Order: sequence, then structure tokens, then C-alpha cells
Amino acid sequence: MAHQLRVAGVPEHFNLPWKLAIADDAFAETGLDVEFIDYPGGTGAMTKALRDRELEAALVLTEGAMLDILKGSNNRLVSVYVETPLIWGIHVAADGAITDVEEGQRVAISRYGSGSHLIAVVDTMARGFDPAALQFVVIDNLEGARTALAEGRADIFLWERHMTQPLVDCGEFRRVGEREVPWPAFVVSARRDFLDAHATRLRAVLKIVASYCVTLKHGDGSAKLISDTYDIALADAERWLAGVRWAHHHERPTKALERVKDALVSQGAIEVAVSLDDLWYSL
Repeated sequence: MAHQLRVAGVPEHFNLPWKLAIADDAFAETGLDVEFIDYPGGTGAMTKALRDRELEAALVLTEGAMLDILKGSNNRLVSVYVETPLIWGIHVAADGAITDVEEGQRVAISRYGSGSHLIAVVDTMARGFDPAALQFVVIDNLEGARTALAEGRADIFLWERHMTQPLVDCGEFRRVGEREVPWPAFVVSARRDFLDAHATRLRAVLKIVASYCVTLKHGDGSAKLISDTYDIALADAERWLAGVRWAHHHERPTKALERVKDALVSQGAIEVAVSLDDLWYSL
């Protein structure tokens, strides 16, 4: 009898390899019954679901996954999933009066501890603004952000730029800046108790996913598949696919994780530095 593996991720093109593998029943021999669940609420929602034992693993933003563990959760990082840094678009309502990022704006965030929250603070500090002046409006997901900007309840919103490109193209959002973070975009985080029981099986699952990532990266029809699946322009899908790098190893990216930890400390998200050994579980 197969054991359950509920894996969550945002409903974005990064996670298409998982859905393709499930459609092919590619995990049948791993001993795990793999289910992929979309979480539009993002990293904060997924780390909470891990803590609440609603998931066994999740594909989460590196900074949010680390913050979750550093604040005492029993989850652990096991692998980098997407090696390329995430580039966050900074957006305002296209028909509004705001044309630039200014100190003390109202920022729409999916939830506290999410990437949209943490990177807003990173961006503010990089600009030399006071992060204490930021005002946060919790909007749950991208749809909530669209409503908040349209209604004037929030001023700006940070989200992955390729996913918001259709909203920029259609004139709903105006992009007023970008922020790239110097670490891998996504990691795999899993519950410690699940890892203790099924680490070898999870490693087999991740190996299969890596093979689907390679196929998607180099397949002739991949850009069109991404364009059709996620309703983005073919040219944008081609540009994204050319730039993305999925990971194909389980090595701990020590220097990158140190950069995340330093950023979290500098933001006041955590008070003390801890050993990376407390974050990483070697498969």
C-alpha cells in the first residue's frame, strides 16, 4: 500500500513538471501516492499547512521556508527546487496616480511571513527607506491584490513578474520597478516526521520530477504548453523558459542560505543567527 505524499505549490509555471509527472502516473514505483495541491495563498499558507499536518511537503520560497523553520517549526529543507533567483515585479494600479515606489506606502501582501511581505521589506531597505514606515494590507492571493489595488485599499504589490505580465499587458497593473533576490527562488520543505519515515522515497520522487524539469526545459513544444496552461503570451513563456533553471541535486547551497539568513536578521524577522544544520535534512 502506497503512503500519502501531499505536495503543495503556487499555481504557476515553475510547478508544471509535478503536474505532468502525476498525469503520467510517473510515481507509481516510488511507494508514495503523490498528490499536488495548488496553494494560491503562497508560501505562508503552505508552511502553515505543513505545520498543521495538512501536507507532507511544499515547494516554497526560500526566504519564507527558512523563516518558518527559524521560528520553530518542525519542517526541514531537503532540496533546492528552482535555482534561478525570483524577480519580483513591483506593481501599482495602472489607472491610479502612483508612478513610483515611495516611503511608507500601503503594501498588499498575501500574508505575514510570505514572499510578498519579506521582499517588500528587502526592497524598502535597499532603497534606504525606513521599513517601519511600511503599512501592510493582507490580501491572501493575486486575486485579492487585484481587488485591493483597484479599490485603492493598497498602493503597491510585489509578485513574480512573469505571472503578473498578463495584468500589465492588459492595462490593469503598471509595473514601476523590479527586485531580484540573491538566492534560489524555491526550495522543497517537508515535515521532519515524514522525512524520518520516507526520505528514500521522497528522494526517488524528486529524481523523477527532475527528469520532467529537463524535458520541459528542452522540449520543442514546452513554451506553447506553458503559454496555453497559464494564459501568458507565447513570447513571455519562451523568455521565462530560456531563463529558468531547475535544480537536479540535493546539495545544500550554503552561501545562498547564509545570504537569506543575513537578510532575515537585518529585517528583524529573526533576532539571532542559527546554524544551517538546523535547517537542512540530507536525503
